[in-house]
Amino acid sequence: MNNYIKLYERERIKINQILSDALKYRQPTSLYEPGSYILNSGGKRLRPLLVLLSAKAVGGKFQDAYSAAAAVEMLHNFTLVHDDIMDNADKRRGRLTLHKKYDHNTAILAGDSLLSIAYEFLLRDCNGNAKEVISAFTHGLIEVCEGQSLDTDFELRKNVTLSEYILMIKKKTAAMAEMCCKIGALLGGGTNAQVNALAKYGLNLGIAFQIQDDLLDISADEKEFGKTIGGDLVEGKKTFLFLEALEKSKGNDRQKLLKVIERKGIKKNQVMTYKAIYEKLGVLDDARNEIKTYTQRALRSINLLDDENKSIFKWLADSLIHRTS
Repeated sequence: MNNYIKLYERERIKINQILSDALKYRQPTSLYEPGSYILNSGGKRLRPLLVLLSAKAVGGKFQDAYSAAAAVEMLHNFTLVHDDIMDNADKRRGRLTLHKKYDHNTAILAGDSLLSIAYEFLLRDCNGNAKEVISAFTHGLIEVCEGQSLDTDFELRKNVTLSEYILMIKKKTAAMAEMCCKIGALLGGGTNAQVNALAKYGLNLGIAFQIQDDLLDISADEKEFGKTIGGDLVEGKKTFLFLEALEKSKGNDRQKLLKVIERKGIKKNQVMTYKAIYEKLGVLDDARNEIKTYTQRALRSINLLDDENKSIFKWLADSLIHRTS
């Protein structure tokens, strides 16, 4: 396991350096300085790692996919910039969001430029299969936009089902992980079976990742989590836990949950009251079981890989579902 952690840290440093250099000498500064600000704001760099590991898993090399790995992180940061504008968020990774540090117009344009340069970087690694790689990348982007739109729709709707929620996170979160694995496998020269297997791994891992995020929001240690516990309830978000609780609740508990929808959130001092409802209804355990189910699906999908590559993908899945932040 220590070897995997060392590999992850080594590759994260390399990706950070590529991202740090990506916009350094470009002009005008008014466009690229804000872009550099967001790219240098940190992050786990999990999506680039999925690209690199998928390329290696099918017989390729990391160096075949570094530019593509940087491209997916640029795409991810493009979505974050726009997400923060839509949510009017003040902070991202402990720093001012782009539209707060600069202004809305600068943030929109800087985000758009990141998307454009992402394609430029992606093309550097494309050889004979450029059409397939660009198609997968573009499809991932379309899915993310559709997922964000569904998420916005859900804020306005009183009734959202669990299956609708799963569809939304498939698009908004999991499609990106699916795309990362797919383009990595394509760039590494994988067979159709290998490409499809790794894509399924990414999709199912992405769903597990998002439900874990929902769970951490109410159950994590606040110091480790780095955010206020219960933020989703305060904002009135319809997460997996909330929708599961609503489906299972009756009487007074159900009335309290319906008030979250009516009032579009709760006060911070009410969070523990709602956490107690979640615990009583068993939805924390339901979420843990769902995370386990999707993680097992992810791991089953890569049975055709050799033991060494299966082992690192298993380590990555375990790391993500046992994380505390």
